[in-house]
Amino acid sequence: MHATTLSMNATEAFAAIPLAAVCCDQTFGKEEARVIREQLLERSSYRAMEPYAFGMLISGLLKRFREESWQGLIAAAAPQLNREQQETAFALACQLIHCDRQVAAAEREFLIALADQLALAPERARQILDVCELLNRDF
Repeated sequence: MHATTLSMNATEAFAAIPLAAVCCDQTFGKEEARVIREQLLERSSYRAMEPYAFGMLISGLLKRFREESWQGLIAAAAPQLNREQQETAFALACQLIHCDRQVAAAEREFLIALADQLALAPERARQILDVCELLNRDF
């Protein structure tokens, strides 16, 4: 069975989006792994997980990423999230992409595709992007 036929629950889907964000440029370093872990563990669904289960969740999502690319990962994740979860996942993806103050072309393409996949209103997606850019502005 191909991985795209496998469904996700909301917990997996929410984690899949920021993971896809940091992997969309084909890199996933220790710093990015640390930031995703911290961000997810601030949320009750992940905080309640045993460390082994959390590790297995991330490992499983990384496996799916390797098999399906970020496009397949977000296509499977988006329908599993309600509107609020989608907005929060988009904001987290934006934050992770902008936190190093360098947004590559592949990362811009990812955010555009993600906003489209989540069917976010263009003005709402722009608001979220603007806030992330402001929070991560260097001066």
